[in-house]
Amino acid sequence: MENEPGQENLEQNPCARTVEEELNKSFNLEASLSKFSCIDLDKELEFKNDLIDDKEFDIPQVDTPPTLESILNETDDEEESFVLEDPTLLNVDTIDSHSYDTSSVASSDSGDRANLKRKKKLPDSFSLHGSVMRHSLLKGISAQIVSAADKVDAGLPTAIAVSSLIAVGTSHGLALIFDQNQALRLCLGSTSVGEQYGAISALSINNDCSRLLCGFAKGQITMWDLASGKLLRSITDAHPPGTAILHIKFTDDPTLAICNDSGGSVFELTFKRVMGVRTCESRCLFSGSKGEVCCIEPLHSKPELKDHPITQFSLLAMASLTKILVIGLKPSLKVWMTFPYGRMDPSSVPLLAWHFVAVSNCVNPMLAFCRGDTVHFLLVKRDESGAIHVTKQKHLHLYYDLINFTWINSRTVVLLDSVEKLHVIDRQTQEELETMEISEVQLVYNSSHFKSLATGGNVSQALALVGEKACYQSISSYGGQIFYLGTKSVYVMMLRSWRERMDHLLKQDCLTEALALAWSFHEGKAKAVVGLSGDVSKRKAVVADRMVEILFHYADRALKKCPDQGKIQVMEQHFQDTVPVIVDYCLLLQRKDLLFSQMYDKLSENSVAKGVFLECLEPYILSDKLVGITPQVMKDLIVHFQDKKLMENVEALIVHMDITSLDIQQVVLMCWENRLYDAMIYVYNRGMNEFISPMEKLFKVIAPPLNAGKTLTDEQVVMGNKLLVYISCCLAGRAYPLGDIPEDLVPLVKNQVFEFLIRLHSVEASSEEEVYPYVRTLLHFDTREFLNVLALTFEDFKNDKQAVEYQQRIVDILLKVMVENSDFTPSQVGCLFTFLARQLAKPDNTLFVNRTLFDQVLEFLCSPDDDSRHSERQQVLLELLQAGGIVQFEESRLIRMAEKAEFYQICEFMYEREHQYDKIIDCYLHDPLREEEVFNYIHNILSIPGHSAEEKQSVWQKAMDHMEELVSLKPCKAAELVATHFSGQIEVVIGQLQNQLLLFKFLRSLLDPRERVHISQESLQIPPCVTEQFIELLCQFSPDQVIETLQVLDCYHLEETIQITQKYQLHEVTAYLLEKKGDVHGAFLLLLERLQSRLQEMTRQNENTKEDIQLKAVEDTMVETIALCQRNSQNLNQQQREALWFPLLEAMMAPQKLSSSAAAPPHPHCEALKSLTMQVLNSMATFIALPSILQRILQDPIYGKGKLGEIQGLILGMLDTFNYEQTLLETTASLLNQDLHWSLCNLRASVSRGLNPKQDYCSICLQQYKRRQETADEIIVFSCGHLYHSFCLQSKECTLETEGQTRWTCYKCSSSNKAGKLSENPSESKKGRITSPQIKMSPSYHQSKGDPPARKANSEPVLDPQQTQAFDQLCRLYRGGSRLALLMELSQNRGGDSYRPFAGSQSGPAFNSIFQKENFQLQLAPPPVAED
Repeated sequence: MENEPGQENLEQNPCARTVEEELNKSFNLEASLSKFSCIDLDKELEFKNDLIDDKEFDIPQVDTPPTLESILNETDDEEESFVLEDPTLLNVDTIDSHSYDTSSVASSDSGDRANLKRKKKLPDSFSLHGSVMRHSLLKGISAQIVSAADKVDAGLPTAIAVSSLIAVGTSHGLALIFDQNQALRLCLGSTSVGEQYGAISALSINNDCSRLLCGFAKGQITMWDLASGKLLRSITDAHPPGTAILHIKFTDDPTLAICNDSGGSVFELTFKRVMGVRTCESRCLFSGSKGEVCCIEPLHSKPELKDHPITQFSLLAMASLTKILVIGLKPSLKVWMTFPYGRMDPSSVPLLAWHFVAVSNCVNPMLAFCRGDTVHFLLVKRDESGAIHVTKQKHLHLYYDLINFTWINSRTVVLLDSVEKLHVIDRQTQEELETMEISEVQLVYNSSHFKSLATGGNVSQALALVGEKACYQSISSYGGQIFYLGTKSVYVMMLRSWRERMDHLLKQDCLTEALALAWSFHEGKAKAVVGLSGDVSKRKAVVADRMVEILFHYADRALKKCPDQGKIQVMEQHFQDTVPVIVDYCLLLQRKDLLFSQMYDKLSENSVAKGVFLECLEPYILSDKLVGITPQVMKDLIVHFQDKKLMENVEALIVHMDITSLDIQQVVLMCWENRLYDAMIYVYNRGMNEFISPMEKLFKVIAPPLNAGKTLTDEQVVMGNKLLVYISCCLAGRAYPLGDIPEDLVPLVKNQVFEFLIRLHSVEASSEEEVYPYVRTLLHFDTREFLNVLALTFEDFKNDKQAVEYQQRIVDILLKVMVENSDFTPSQVGCLFTFLARQLAKPDNTLFVNRTLFDQVLEFLCSPDDDSRHSERQQVLLELLQAGGIVQFEESRLIRMAEKAEFYQICEFMYEREHQYDKIIDCYLHDPLREEEVFNYIHNILSIPGHSAEEKQSVWQKAMDHMEELVSLKPCKAAELVATHFSGQIEVVIGQLQNQLLLFKFLRSLLDPRERVHISQESLQIPPCVTEQFIELLCQFSPDQVIETLQVLDCYHLEETIQITQKYQLHEVTAYLLEKKGDVHGAFLLLLERLQSRLQEMTRQNENTKEDIQLKAVEDTMVETIALCQRNSQNLNQQQREALWFPLLEAMMAPQKLSSSAAAPPHPHCEALKSLTMQVLNSMATFIALPSILQRILQDPIYGKGKLGEIQGLILGMLDTFNYEQTLLETTASLLNQDLHWSLCNLRASVSRGLNPKQDYCSICLQQYKRRQETADEIIVFSCGHLYHSFCLQSKECTLETEGQTRWTCYKCSSSNKAGKLSENPSESKKGRITSPQIKMSPSYHQSKGDPPARKANSEPVLDPQQTQAFDQLCRLYRGGSRLALLMELSQNRGGDSYRPFAGSQSGPAFNSIFQKENFQLQLAPPPVAED
């Protein structure tokens, strides 16, 4: 086995001695920095159990762990991700790989890609944590590295390893060894060897700092004795030749090391010494042919943890490009876990790092592994059976890509991102503590070794891509310090101690931040704390002392930096920003002595600062966080607020202070002068234990105006309310305005207050004062509230003989004061007896009240001298009865007196007790304030369960008896009530209503749905005679609304209704009913007669009539007649239409005939009549042919004599309209003909185009159509390209027989669009591909005989189903109606019997014309281009 270095007498390497001597001549080896020291493991593992909040997930144990051979034999293909036994173990987010650019950050070997992360950055943490890390340049080592490159051609640094020594490898094969004082101890190797081996690519120092392993760029490995500097081994056959050493690592066993080469293989090196000969045995742990490993990390344990049970396994973590493996080297080789990365950016660097952490009072190793922007933590434990058990901790998501991960202690990690920025992270809270740039380091990258440039670059592209940002050998950590190797320097990073962090903030004049950071140290909430040891109390004391020093410095700076000139507001703002900080931290530290002595004296030097200081105390005093203020400060505080006229603030402060140290007399005087009554009461109570004097003072203020009958001022009302609350607090044992009376004083205070209240006379009473002035004053001030105070007090009187006596005494005094005096209102008297009734109704009542007094109260309330305060007296008596006073009265006498006094609510209360619900209806009807509530009451009694049938029947009968009164009260509510509960008695109810107007209102509410009465017309069976009675009443009282009402009514006889309307001569209504009956001609004649009569009235020469009104009446009647003709012309033939329109035209032209005679003067409304006549002509032109109209006009005896001048305008207007419509028709027909031609051309092209199937097999049975041999089977090809056997389509129900022909549906297209069967609705046809087959092919064996491969399905001249379907699809290219449909309808109209072009569109409602649709629009747009 390997012996200790001290056991051998070895000579030092001469080359190393020469270089070292030359360097020592050039430099004095004084250290510019003190020794870098290790952080003890005890401090590093200093945890609190309550800080461990990681959510753990147990990884299930594998029954038969895979062997190393099975792992090595797995194909490690990049395309196939490694399958994990438990996929839920790692939830790695999918990250799309993106392009990268190789760029240099600090050296020529560096590589970087564009950082495309779009996540939100963390907030700046400097103000929260200060500067956490201290970074320093190791000047001695840096200078000697540069000197070695210049003087001995050592080359640039390439690798660093740190233990108690620092080893730096160079590009020319030298290893420089420095001690803790930065002195060069050894220079190992030579440049000649460097030319043979290449650059040093990896270094490793064993635990006892006795051996150094060097890996070279050309694959060789050397071992050196660090005590003597002698070369012990030169290993050239440990791994395949032609590959660079990427990593070489000692394990905790000094005879065992691990190396990783650029071929991606991992080898175990075992060092032995047999018969004085040193040997090295190599064993392959992982073959690069199965997947390249680019990072290895053995688990190292501190000397204190050598006996940890996990160390016996000698764990090794390896990271390949696709997964992570953890294996145990001892006692035998075994794979413990494998984890796949998932999908990752191929240029990201895999990272591994071990560290021992304390979780749940146990110290165990934790493995951190990351690639890209996610860090995972795995806690490794050894269970009782000896197996390794793994639990997953909270993973860390970042907004940047990592190139290095380093533990600085078990709670803090340091990350380096791809743009060379350091991030200090607290692992448990995942909070970023600090960030800093380290580009000045000019970090060395290991890219050339990963690309194996020294051996010809024979590495995979994936490994070379990862190596762009590889810096494994440039960063090393030891003892809580991290060393960064630059191209010309070495930097060290370490956590600052807590004092350093505070001093750093103080140097930057950040005193507020320093205090906040110190307080986080004090409370144990700070992160990355170093140097603060001991128990909690000791740590707090140390930090508190430092905070006091900072507070003094802060106060001095605040006074020193106070602006001397300018506005006073600037100075106030300055101190408002600084003084509260001092007050806050002094109180947080519970240093009132410091606050009120030194700090107060220091700030009192400036009057503004003193005022701000005193105002800062207010919130703490009000929240009771500050008690025990010194007398001087308390006095200054009150004076300050008093000077600023903030007396309300003074009162609020006094009631929260300990005022025993004040001049009580002076404070009481100040409170009384400034009306601070709460403060005055507080001072009397707390300062002198005096509870009665404040009451006497307040009584003196409010009693005189009350006794004189004056109205109290607002201030006096406030004082009276305070007095009531104060008395209530004293009787309840509570201090006023807050807190509690000391328990030993509670009985004494209660007795004093009672004795005070029942005093016969006040102090210094005049001879005119009435007895019991205090009780009398409180009763006059607020009777109800005073009695409530007494009621609350009586609740506490249990088994207390003296208290019971006080209670009876108080009641007797109340009765004496209120009953024997007439100056109290009924409400006040009622309050007293309600209070007494409640007390007497208690089961444990001990009070005695004479029942005669209740009778007197009843007489007082029910038989007043006048009728004033009627509702008030009724309400008081009702409250008295509800409170239990009913037992004090004789009920029959009570009802009689209530009825006499018209106290209907009292009567209702009594009837309710006796279940006489029918009598309650009279109470509602007689009470003008509540009469409308009777409907809800009746409805509730009749509908809500809980009442007997007899009770409901009595209420029902009572309502029937008073129905007329109910209807007159509110007809709509009465109708709703009748419809709900009296639907079978409607005719009886109608018979009771003698008033016709009342009956009309009732029936309108009952029958007219527009009244919005909640009545179900379906359930309400109304006989037609009732409806006709309502219509007759409607004709009498509201004739203008008859037609509107008839349109919403259903149940009535037309004949009887027509007779009613004829009786009242409502011609328009009669015409409406005749039209509804079907007698259109009769309705027309009625309206025509009405029109002729109004025309006659208008043509009479009567100067007294208003001609405008007559013209308006004629126009309204004509419009109504035209509407009648238009509504019914659709259903009539030509002769019947003429019978309607021509009489109307003649009626309108008759007045014009009269005015055309020479004898008659021209009518003043001649032009208006012509306009109305033209309106008739335009309306009838839609239904009557133009020649017929002209013929009828010309046949007229007057116009037939050649006098056409009168109707020339009419005829020309009709001709213009006809010409316009004819032009429009011709233009439309031309456009549609062109459209039809274009459509048919496209249709012909589409149906004659051949189809190309997408495949040569059936899409249902998946067999090639050539292999099917059924003679009856045909091949069907659709326009979408799918091909089927006809039998297969029939089996899927994709056929439809229409007009004797078969239509087919593409199965795949229709099923994908959720349309399984053919639908004839065009809107549904759009959902899937529904079409007829475009090509049918005969079976395959026919084709083999020379038959054509495809044939047309139908060659008849008519459109076959497939053409029809294609035409339908073509029509659906348009939005709205088809243009072809327009043309077809127009052509049908032109060929009909009507001469008018649009006459056919009005032929009847059954004809579904597109011109009648609301959304019809004639779109004169060019036709759309057909898709190929």
